[in-house]
Amino acid sequence: MKYVNFLRSHPAEPVTPVEVTDEERSVVYMAASLLLDYPKADWAERLNQVSQAVTVLPEPLSGRFLEFCNWAQSVPQSEVEAQYVDTFDQKRRCAPYLTYYAVGDTRGRGAAILTFQELLKAAGFELQGNELPDYLPVVLELCARSDDPAVKHLLPAYREGLEVLRAALGQLGAPWTPILENVCAVLGPIDDQTMDLYQKLIRQGPPAELVGNEDLPFPTSIPGA
Repeated sequence: MKYVNFLRSHPAEPVTPVEVTDEERSVVYMAASLLLDYPKADWAERLNQVSQAVTVLPEPLSGRFLEFCNWAQSVPQSEVEAQYVDTFDQKRRCAPYLTYYAVGDTRGRGAAILTFQELLKAAGFELQGNELPDYLPVVLELCARSDDPAVKHLLPAYREGLEVLRAALGQLGAPWTPILENVCAVLGPIDDQTMDLYQKLIRQGPPAELVGNEDLPFPTSIPGA
């Protein structure tokens, strides 16, 4: 197996957990889903919806969301789009696909994605558009809307990958960093086993058994763009 060097510095410290109700956690997941998706024609509407909805959240959650919304409303949408592509489409370490952090660019990724597909169907949801079922905004929306017990444990099961994405965005100084901080904050403290997996993933990266040109960034396109 070949590995990519995700972060040159030491792993970023975890964010301080924030205790929330189930309803508040759902607000966090839904707001993060809307803001982490590619900025399309409804971008301004999404920002307004999130800005209003997150006022019910405790600090620092509401402050982080509003920090991002204030930035996104202060620059042209074309600039947000360009930064989104540069961050999530061109940088392997910022891939917004949960299975990438678990199995990387290996032949096993197809089976991992199928698991997400089956979970969506079992929870009564159907994908629209071209998004993959492990696309983080899709998973966040599912977790915000579903009461299925299996869905409840989905994000915690991929916690180390979320932490790597959070750390990578923070190292880049990406505007989306506060959003990942909020997602991680409402998942609770990290246990020792997950911390070990996170640090190992930082050091080694996910498996990279690539087929074709291994120099291509992952992913190579934005679903639904």
